[in-house]
Amino acid sequence: MPAKPALSSRERVSLALAHIETDRVPIAMVCSGINPPARRQLQAYLQRERGIGVDAYLDEILDIRQVSPQYLGPRLGRGEDMWGVRRAAVSYGSGSYDEIAYYPLADAESVDDLAKHRWPDTEWFDYSVLPTRIAAAQAGGERCLMVSNGNLFETAWYMRGFERMFLDFILNPELAHALMERVTEFYAGHFREMLAAADGEVDLAFTADDVAGQRGLLMSLDMWEAFIKPYHVRLTQVIHEFGVKVIYHTDGAAMDAVEGLIDVGIDVLQALQFSAEGMDPRELKRRFGDRLCFEGGVSVQTTLPFGTVEDVRQEVEDLIGILGKGGGYILGPSHAIQAGTPPENIVAMFDTALNFCPI
Repeated sequence: MPAKPALSSRERVSLALAHIETDRVPIAMVCSGINPPARRQLQAYLQRERGIGVDAYLDEILDIRQVSPQYLGPRLGRGEDMWGVRRAAVSYGSGSYDEIAYYPLADAESVDDLAKHRWPDTEWFDYSVLPTRIAAAQAGGERCLMVSNGNLFETAWYMRGFERMFLDFILNPELAHALMERVTEFYAGHFREMLAAADGEVDLAFTADDVAGQRGLLMSLDMWEAFIKPYHVRLTQVIHEFGVKVIYHTDGAAMDAVEGLIDVGIDVLQALQFSAEGMDPRELKRRFGDRLCFEGGVSVQTTLPFGTVEDVRQEVEDLIGILGKGGGYILGPSHAIQAGTPPENIVAMFDTALNFCPI
């Protein structure tokens, strides 16, 4: 009897998100990446051990790719994004992170002040390039494609300031809602344009807003229900109009928010920071696995940087066995892979996922 042909990446992800076990667990790096020092080490390791570079290695492994329209908007200043937020590099010793250095709406006092800001527009993008970019992404085989980004609350506080945004929730709710409305209006239009141009070739849309830190939620559930949830409901509805699934990112101890996120309509919970307080993969699967899929989970805080190769293999096998049972799981790191992470551990994560069959 002839062997079954291997699933394409798109088929593998589609089946997993339909809660069907596949030939192997899908693998992705959604809202992830490899920080430059770790990437340089991985490049040297792969060249020495396998004669390939990082890009070629990941190209054969990852099942999800991102595609984007072309930005044609106003020229941006050094470290500036389209919202007018400016970032500057802050060293952590072996590398640097870009941290916010200028909050353009820090001094806003009323809704009228928002009208003075230069707001991004969908006219700033050329969406007609997406079919060509989709074809290029599929050139090496049919992959699951994703568009992004929909971080509503985060975009708002990037402009306003983290502490000021929370003060607005209490002292100036009219301004807070007006700011969230502006951000949501843009992202809803942006996703609508991207998905229309993609014409059915995109399967996932990435949205985000961290609702938790290492030890618990960043705000009360009542505050989240009032100021953040309604806007994500609207954005999710736009995405679902195109038959596209929503993969939603939050870091931290988010267990208490998961029921509300399901109510928003998200399809995939992404990041899965199991080193955070109360985040247990068995409990997550038991309580929500029939209504939600998951992506991420391999710890960039503990196992990948500080564990042994065997520790990494064991964690990957455990996560696949727990979260992948009955489908519904895409394996990946819980966030960006940090400087100092041994390249052997990165390779062990991916190799174990590739070879751990069946689920």
